[in-house]
Amino acid sequence: MYDYQGGSYLCIPWDVGVNLRSSVSPEKCYLPQKQIHAWSGHTQGVNAVRLFPLSGHLMLSCSRDCKIKLWEVYGDQHCLRTFTGHSQAVRDICFNTAGTQFLSAAYDRYLKLWDTDTGQCILGFTNGKVPYCVKFNPKEDKQNLFVAGMSAQKIVQWDILSGEIVQEYDQHLGAVDTIVFVDENHRFVSTSDDKSLRVWEWNIPVDFKCMAEPSRHSMPAVTLSPNGKWLAGQSMDNQIFIFGAQNRFRLNRKKKCKGHMVAGYACQTDFSPDMSYVISGDGNGNLNIWDWKTTKLYGRFKAHDEVCIGVVWHPHEASTVITCGWDGLIKLWDAWN
Repeated sequence: MYDYQGGSYLCIPWDVGVNLRSSVSPEKCYLPQKQIHAWSGHTQGVNAVRLFPLSGHLMLSCSRDCKIKLWEVYGDQHCLRTFTGHSQAVRDICFNTAGTQFLSAAYDRYLKLWDTDTGQCILGFTNGKVPYCVKFNPKEDKQNLFVAGMSAQKIVQWDILSGEIVQEYDQHLGAVDTIVFVDENHRFVSTSDDKSLRVWEWNIPVDFKCMAEPSRHSMPAVTLSPNGKWLAGQSMDNQIFIFGAQNRFRLNRKKKCKGHMVAGYACQTDFSPDMSYVISGDGNGNLNIWDWKTTKLYGRFKAHDEVCIGVVWHPHEASTVITCGWDGLIKLWDAWN
C-alpha cells in the first residue's frame, strides 16, 4: 500500500524516464505500431479506461463484470486495487481533478463515489434511472458537484456534500450519452439519442445552443481536443464530426474522419497531445488513426478480438496509446523500439 517514504500509489513516480509532472505535451507525436503490454483481469468486456489526471501514471477501467480496477501504467503494471459494489455492468467512470476520488455509473441505476486510495465506497446516488455518463465539474471550487446523463432524457446535477439533486437539465428528447466540459469549464456539451448536440451554461437548465439536422445521426461519444478548440463526435453513420468548442460551436464541414465501422457502438475517440492525429476504435476491434490536418486515414491495425470501445493517447508520451475492448483486455501500444 505504501512505499518506504509513506507515499501511496497516488504519488507520481520520478523514475519512469519521462517527466509526468510536466504540463508541456510532447512536441512531436508518432504512430503507435506495436503492442507492448496487455492487462487482463476483467472477466467480461471493458467499457472505458481513464488515465489519472495530469500524470497518467495510473489507469482506471470499468467493465461489464460489475468491477472497476486500478492499474499501474508504468513499472510492474499490476492491478493495484479492485473496486466492487455495483450489481450490474459499469458504464462510465470519472476522476476528480486531483484523482483522489472518482465516480462510477452503472446499469444498476446507481452512481457511486469512491476513494481512490483506500478503495472505500463513500456515497451512492440514484434517481431511479440508468446513468449513461458522469462527469465531475473540473473547476477547483466546484469539486463537490457532478453531472450525470440519464436514460430518462435528463442531465442531473448532484451536490456531494448534501447528497441532493440541485439542478436538472431536461431539454433533451432522448437518453443522454455523453457530457464534455468546454470553454475553460464554464460550459458543457451534451449529446443524446435525439441526435442533437446541446451546449449548456453551468447551472442554467435551458440550453444555450442546440445543434440538430434531420440528416445527422446520434453521436454517443464526444472528446475535447488538448488545446480546447475542437470537439470530435463519433457519429453512428461511421464518421467522426469536428465541431468548434469555443464561441460559435459550429460544425467544421471541411474536417470529417471516415473509413471505419462504428454503427451501433459508442466507440470513444481521442487526439494525440500535439494535435497531429485523431484516433478511434471501431466495431471490428481495430484501432484507426487519422491525420488531423488532412483527415486522411493513416493507419489501422487489429487491436482486439471484439469491439474496440475505448482509446486514450497518453498525455506525456509521443506514441503511447491505450485501448480497451469487449474481449476483456486493455492493451498498451507504442512505436517500434
